[in-house]
Amino acid sequence: MSTSNDLPSPVSRRLQLEHAQAVAEQADRHAVTLESILAVLRSSRLDDRASRTMALDLASAALIGLRSTTDEQRGTMLEPVDGAFARLRSDLRPLARFGGLDVQFVEPPTAGRALPGEVAHAARAIVRSAVLALVDQEEAKRVRIQWDCDGLNLLIGIRDDGRGEITGHDDSLRPIAERVAALDGDLEVSSTTGWGTSLEIRLPLDPPAEAEPLEDSVGFSARERDVLRLVASGARNRAIADQLGITDNTVKFHVSNLLRKAGVRTRGELTAIAAGSARGHH
Repeated sequence: MSTSNDLPSPVSRRLQLEHAQAVAEQADRHAVTLESILAVLRSSRLDDRASRTMALDLASAALIGLRSTTDEQRGTMLEPVDGAFARLRSDLRPLARFGGLDVQFVEPPTAGRALPGEVAHAARAIVRSAVLALVDQEEAKRVRIQWDCDGLNLLIGIRDDGRGEITGHDDSLRPIAERVAALDGDLEVSSTTGWGTSLEIRLPLDPPAEAEPLEDSVGFSARERDVLRLVASGARNRAIADQLGITDNTVKFHVSNLLRKAGVRTRGELTAIAAGSARGHH
């Protein structure tokens, strides 16, 4: 039988999340490095010696980057939006230079709000993954990347000149959609056959606000709060009456008031929003 001691502590969960993010970041950078090296080795514009030299340079630079501890502090750091965009350009430079891909960058405003480190890192990883997916799935030769910031969100636009057959349900975009959703963001994909695909991404700069418990947001009496907590736990009227020492009719009266004040029609709706707000609060 499991006990509360079997559950991970908040500190343990935070450390697990940080570890997962670090692993994801390393995987993203490995993918960029490998794609860049492959692009160099496949390039028809370089001879064997030049391609080997460039591949070695890319591998060495990647190793140096892996040893850096800068990104380990991204959760507590802020990055100017133009600086974060410059790092993205640097990440994509080998692919653009040796992969035959024309990457057009539309610079973000320099005076925009600084990005939280986690958002800046995720945005670069999302764009890199999207570009690789478009090149692979869409056979794109030109990609246009634009960043903007409205003060509350980082807005990312990616457009290619590929076949225009990719959709938001495509397996190649699933990791991107999951990463965007994990940050409480939005992803929209639109394609036109023969004209290319456009990705519009919104990443909030602030974490979502915690939901206010229903019992705190509505003017319930003390007895109504007691009834609400029992209703949310799944207790029926007779059990509520026995526990509170009141009659069944009094419970029905309180439940009726709860429904009216909460603006719902059924006991199930009341239970759902009460339980949901309690989870958001905790």
